[in-house]
Amino acid sequence: MTTQPAQPAAAQFGYTLALAERTLTHVLRDHLAERGTEPETWYALQLIAMRGPGIARESLSTELEGSRSLDAQSTRELLSRLEADGLIHGDSHLDLTAQGAALHAGLRDYIAIPRNRLLSQFDEEDIETTVRTLQAIAERALAG
Repeated sequence: MTTQPAQPAAAQFGYTLALAERTLTHVLRDHLAERGTEPETWYALQLIAMRGPGIARESLSTELEGSRSLDAQSTRELLSRLEADGLIHGDSHLDLTAQGAALHAGLRDYIAIPRNRLLSQFDEEDIETTVRTLQAIAERALAG
């Protein structure tokens, strides 16, 4: 029986990243389901909280449409639902309502539980390096 030579890290990168994304998305989806929240709702609230106040609706829509589970139509429906539910408000620029801010804060704290449990198993410097590296890869990939 022969063993396969170890692949360089770059050759394993795509598969490893996809596996991590798929696994972490599954964990997030299950965790949010315990609170009756869809990941898309969390993502929209998180983007508004991080990029607001007054994030341009067009910018938010473009960002949401770039996700795996949303397109232009489902993004419009999501934002309409969040407005109807009293979580966001605005026309060309959107903000969280007080109710939306409270929901976001509660979900943020709730999501921190499994995140902290997972990441506490790793050295803080390794996590910081991973985050910086992934951010740089994303920026360079977008720049072409």
